[in-house]
Parts: sequence; structure tokens; C-alpha cells
Amino acid sequence: MTELITVSKEDYLKAILESESEGKTVFPAVLAHWLSVSAPAVTMAVKRLKRDGYVEVKADGILRLTQKGRETATKTALRHHLVERMLTEIFGMEWYQIHDEAEHLEHAVSPAFEAKLIERLGDKGLCPHGNTVLPETPAQRAKRGHILLSAAVEGAEYNVVSFYERDPKLLVFLHQLGFAPGGRVRVLKKNYDQTLSIETSAGATVLGQMAAEKVWVKRRISR
Repeated sequence: MTELITVSKEDYLKAILESESEGKTVFPAVLAHWLSVSAPAVTMAVKRLKRDGYVEVKADGILRLTQKGRETATKTALRHHLVERMLTEIFGMEWYQIHDEAEHLEHAVSPAFEAKLIERLGDKGLCPHGNTVLPETPAQRAKRGHILLSAAVEGAEYNVVSFYERDPKLLVFLHQLGFAPGGRVRVLKKNYDQTLSIETSAGATVLGQMAAEKVWVKRRISR
């Protein structure tokens, strides 16, 4: 019989997997911030995950997925990816609207429905935010010439590659400033207070460092 897993466990495991994929060290405090839950709630969840064989917690306090935990988390991440693509490619929802929807719907996807989505959409490709099923590490992105907008060169023009997608309010904010996957952004000036004066399809504006660190770009080559 297939072992069932609660939604809360899936959320914790996916968060650990995504954090690891992005090259971050996962401590309980990171999960509390990431999932917007209390420290005691994380402590209890980690105990259950460890008891059930999904995670290991060693003397350094770092959370690591077991093979069982990694397999479960990867399945959840794939369902999230497929649901996001379904919402945009089939139902026409906007890229900045779909993350929370997918967070809820990913848990309701049956194996049969998942198979149909893979048949229709494939299990590779990019989500509407420009990300692969599992986030790439900064080193992997660097090999493809991707940098964070916060590290962009003054006076240069870039193509937007992808966004940090786990903050829905940030995605709406960036959309309102004229950002979009595949869109263009020019860095007009790097300001003393670490903000960026930029120009997008919506015109000139100023972007704070926190937001600039959530946007991956690639420099446009002049022809």
C-alpha cells in the first residue's frame, strides 16, 4: 500500500529541497521564516519527519533529506511545476498570480492526473517564473551567464531570466514595475543607498536591493 503523507510534511520537505537546490544551508529557523510558522511548530514537525525517516538532523543542527524524503519532496516539486504551467499554458493565468494557487492545488494532484499533465506539458522546461522544476544553484546559473539584478552593471541592458517565486506580493510588485519573464531591464544608475535606478517597459523607476536580489538576469549583447 502506498504510504500517505500529510500536506504539512510535503510543504516542509519541498522547502528543504528547494533551499538545498539553491545552495542554502537549512536550519529550523530557515524553515520557520520560509513557511511563516512558529519555531515550536517547526521543532515538532522536524521531530516527526526525523521519526518517519524523511530527514536527518546531525550535531551541526543542519536538516538533510534522506533518500525517502528527497523522493517525496521531488514529487511535490514536480506537481507544483506542472500545476503552474497548467494554470498559464492551458487556463491563461498571469505569471505573477499562480504561485499561491499552485501551492494549494499541488496536494490534490493524483498520480493519474499528474501523468496526464506530463503527457500534455512534459516534465522538463521552465515554469512561468522562468525556473526549472528544482531551483538551480547560483553556480549553475553563473555557468549560463545569469546574475542577480543587484549585481548588474550600471548602464547595461539585460533580459530577465527568472524570479524568486515564493513571495507572491513581490511578484505582483515586480509586475507593476514592468518586469516580466523574458522582458528587458536597463540599469540606469547604481545609487549610493544600494537602490537601482532602472528602466523597464513601464518606464523609469527605483528598485530596492531586496527586490533586486530576487531577479535573475542575463546581459544583452549589442549587435
